[in-house]
Amino acid sequence: PKPNSMNAVVAVHVGAGYHSPEKLTVYKRLCHLACRKAVAMLERPDCTALEAVSSAVVVLENDPATNAGYGSNLTMCGNVECDASVMDGKSLKFGAVGALPRVENPVLVAKALCEAQARGPLSLGRIPPCFLVGEGAFRWAQTHLQVGTGSQLVTEQARRCHTKHKKRMRLSENWLDAPCGLEGKDDDCSEHSGCLLDTVGAVCLDKSGNVAAAVSSGGIWMKHSGRVGQAGVYGCGCWAENSADGSAVAVSTSGGGEHLIKTMLARQCADTLLSAEDGATALHGCFRAGFLDSPFLQDVSEKLGGVLTLKADAESAVCDVLWAHTTRTLCYGYMQTGGTSPKFGCSRLQAGETVGKSVVVGGTPLRLCSPFERDCL
Repeated sequence: PKPNSMNAVVAVHVGAGYHSPEKLTVYKRLCHLACRKAVAMLERPDCTALEAVSSAVVVLENDPATNAGYGSNLTMCGNVECDASVMDGKSLKFGAVGALPRVENPVLVAKALCEAQARGPLSLGRIPPCFLVGEGAFRWAQTHLQVGTGSQLVTEQARRCHTKHKKRMRLSENWLDAPCGLEGKDDDCSEHSGCLLDTVGAVCLDKSGNVAAAVSSGGIWMKHSGRVGQAGVYGCGCWAENSADGSAVAVSTSGGGEHLIKTMLARQCADTLLSAEDGATALHGCFRAGFLDSPFLQDVSEKLGGVLTLKADAESAVCDVLWAHTTRTLCYGYMQTGGTSPKFGCSRLQAGETVGKSVVVGGTPLRLCSPFERDCL
């Protein structure tokens, strides 16, 4: 397709994990909101995939229903520390933050790091950073862009979950005190079923045929301060690549961070899809061989992972939106420019399939232009 002549596509996910049927309306609303935000930007001829994919993730980070940005899981110390990364398929630039404190939208810091690399070397020939962590990342964000900061990232729901997990850990014979001043009286633990375990992300194809991917996470409950999951690691949280033959692929992952890091699942899936004729079959094979049967996870009994991907083919003017997961559920949404409505789905393991041992793959093909629009082909 000619530049700016085809439809753009965005797809988002609110994590691989467990999503209760009672909360599906919340996730549907959120996915629709994120898709509409990105598509409104993509309707502009000058909007890039990187800009749109980041804006979609900002919507997800701002909602307390997700484990990213506002309302994230808390560390053992009771703080929010977020991981996020973005990748631009055209330039192959990558930006990431890990264990980032006090920033409402970590994905915007990752995006700024990605964009800063395009400006070339720093003074004295220094190489611009692509990955920053902790307080250093926070100071860089303060210097280079306006970021929302503060303790408002911690929600009451997150505090209740933290109290529950802290009590359970204190009752466990394996409890090890964290060096962060958690001593003191435990609050009574009320049962709370809304604790979040997953990551959010998005993939995007713009009207010029370029792709981008993004991912953002608050990490696992009661993690040690400084822990970085797959959302901040190159090749593990997201991947985006425009190939020389005109095809393009973008991937965003969710699940057990350590498992996804050891298998570099995002890049594995991207490499597999770029050379595949049948994307769904290839993705299933990649999950089986590269994740469930991976020698790097041979001592892991329950392997938790999920991906949302898109593969665009310039010759056929078709974009396949694909998803796969070994978790109980994965919620996703997608939308095109050109006046379409956002779509939402919640993929689930079927009866007889086992969490962490079985994989479900699904997807849908999207035409990038009308068959009557010959100028697009």
